[in-house]
Amino acid sequence: MHPRSPRRTLEIAIGAATDVAVESAGIVLVRSDPRDVVRAIQLSRASYRKMVQNLVWATVYNVVAIPAAAGVFVHWGIALPMSVGALAMNLSTVIVAVNAQLLRRLRL
Repeated sequence: MHPRSPRRTLEIAIGAATDVAVESAGIVLVRSDPRDVVRAIQLSRASYRKMVQNLVWATVYNVVAIPAAAGVFVHWGIALPMSVGALAMNLSTVIVAVNAQLLRRLRL
């Protein structure tokens, strides 16, 4: 690891630990099962991937939708009514929310 690169640490405490350990930990395990550490890391990685997916989706969507709403494509005969723009913006929100809910299907 490069000396100037930030270190990634993960503080995990067991629910039966001291109050100081529980308060300072990023993750508190309710059970004393060490396999829960692996599950927590897997869930964390899956959540991060889902955040990146949603960020990429929202960025690509907005790169296209904002100019379309501003009328940039009128020169080529593409003009969107405001109601279609409002519907498309709501659809984008729904897509991001549904994609995030897919984490519930994750089996650890």
